[in-house]
Amino acid sequence: MILWRQYAFRMKDKGLETFYNALVKRDPVFETSEEIKIIVENQIQIDYIKPLLGDLTLFLRQKLNNHFIELKLEISDSPEEEVKFLNGKDKFEALANKNPKLITLKNLFNLDIEF
Repeated sequence: MILWRQYAFRMKDKGLETFYNALVKRDPVFETSEEIKIIVENQIQIDYIKPLLGDLTLFLRQKLNNHFIELKLEISDSPEEEVKFLNGKDKFEALANKNPKLITLKNLFNLDIEF
């Protein structure tokens, strides 16, 4: 995972933001010790990333000293829905659903979320 992140940040430094985002959005899935699956959102990402996989494969093979590593791309079965918040109250409600202790903090410190 360290090498994966290291390579992703190299791509970000080279200006390949789309590739970087695809690498860090989800952790790779290790099907076997030699087969790694990268899960992406759509076919457009696959078409963009496919020509760049050779360099990533070479990097991992050299660093891990395993010349049998193979990478494959797969489209996510459950694409994440994009959440758009309209105001502070909506944001707070979404976060409070994930962590109910936020409501306790809001009440304890008498915080105003209407902004």
